Amino acid sequence: MRWDSCPELQDLAVDLPHFERALLSLTRRIGLNITPLYADHISLRCHQNSTAERWRAGLLRCGELMNESTINGRLICLFRLREPLCVVHWRFTLIELPWPGEKRYPHEGWEHIEIVLEGEPGALNTRALNLLSDEGLREPGISVKISAPKGAGERLENPTFAVTDGKVTIKFHPYALEDIVASERVLSDDA
Repeated sequence: MRWDSCPELQDLAVDLPHFERALLSLTRRIGLNITPLYADHISLRCHQNSTAERWRAGLLRCGELMNESTINGRLICLFRLREPLCVVHWRFTLIELPWPGEKRYPHEGWEHIEIVLEGEPGALNTRALNLLSDEGLREPGISVKISAPKGAGERLENPTFAVTDGKVTIKFHPYALEDIVASERVLSDDA
């Protein structure tokens, strides 16, 4: 089954064109040329457990659960779709579904993409800033967040550099999500 024909995911099918327009608007505002960049997955946000459970059921109908982990106290599921989801020029097969946390999002639906900028994790911020315009980062409503989320068992340092306009977010990481998941598996295999 295609993800966009799954009954549990119809709100996401309707939301995708809005997300894509908002994403392109953000890239223009911050001066980011996304054409040469590799985005490895797309992520959802919700503020109700019932929404997360419905999306999980739908994603299981059109893909497979690759990984579940707890990061910063909340469950995050990673799914691989059988048919890709297209956003701009990317064809995503990986979807991240975090369960609700403390923060309440104004919108339940597609929230961010994650771009892989390979290289030394400690220099991620510099690599990301070099892709963005100084003027764009000073625009009203644009904010940057730097963090270092870590799942249990992750062996790779995977800092995050995120840029948002409050509607959508673009995150940068030094490693692809599949590499992070593989690092967790290595640890469990060693146990």
